[in-house]
Amino acid sequence: MKTYFIVILLLLTGAFNANATGYYTFFLGGQSNMDGYGYNKNLPAELSTTQDVMIFHGNGVFDNKQGGGEGLWSMLKPGHGTGFKSDGKSNQYSDRFGAELSFAANLSEKIGNKKIAIIKYSVGGTGLALKSGYGNWSPDFVEGEGKNQYDYALKTIENAFSHHDIDGDGKPDKLIPAGIIWMQGEADAHTSVHTANAYLDNLKRLMALLRASLRKDDIPIIIGKITNSKLEKNIMPYYERVQTAQRLFSEQDICAAYMTETSNYGYTKADAWHYTSDSYISMGKDFAESYIQLSKKC
Repeated sequence: MKTYFIVILLLLTGAFNANATGYYTFFLGGQSNMDGYGYNKNLPAELSTTQDVMIFHGNGVFDNKQGGGEGLWSMLKPGHGTGFKSDGKSNQYSDRFGAELSFAANLSEKIGNKKIAIIKYSVGGTGLALKSGYGNWSPDFVEGEGKNQYDYALKTIENAFSHHDIDGDGKPDKLIPAGIIWMQGEADAHTSVHTANAYLDNLKRLMALLRASLRKDDIPIIIGKITNSKLEKNIMPYYERVQTAQRLFSEQDICAAYMTETSNYGYTKADAWHYTSDSYISMGKDFAESYIQLSKKC
């Protein structure tokens, strides 16, 4: 098992002075429905502009590829959906968006004058189990160079926390870990009955490791419920097993919640795997509301 994950975020204890600006920081992770397949052209006016929210979007790559987790802090705007790329020096924005836009906008309304920062890392088609999907998040992955989604997520977090002035105003900033937002499970529900049955244990383990990397073992976690469009034959034959695992995780963890509003989201016949643009807007709002409710008791 990889054991270095705790070391990388000793940066959290770095040199922040008492006057540092605090940013309540959320990690957004998962697979393609966290990437986001909404079209920027379908955004309402209030989400089409740059928000007063900072985001570090780690470059997403498949296992054992170069550049995973590279990125830079920038102000949040459309283009952080599928197709987004970064080399750590500049960002290449796409014509798509995910839950991050409406999540940040709605959360900003709810928490008053607190500043918000987002760390995002997600790659479509990736599962939690070894040999699942187009890549996996397993801490036990050792094939090739031994670099997988877990490693690249940690690299993203490490890179994000290595900057002490994320907004570029010449004054120190402090990232305050506030939540983990997780939208993933389709790959495990599709690959095999074994990956679906292992989902609960794998989810528990990964969330514990992500909490440890953020140095907050009770950080609130919101799990987004996966859904099956049923527009293709055998698209996710084991989705109910993964849904059950997601629900059980949320019931067994006092600082976790299950965001189930995804059951009301729409698909198109052209894309049986990914939600519509309106649904990604709803997703961000629903994640924000779930977080607000959970934070009252956790």
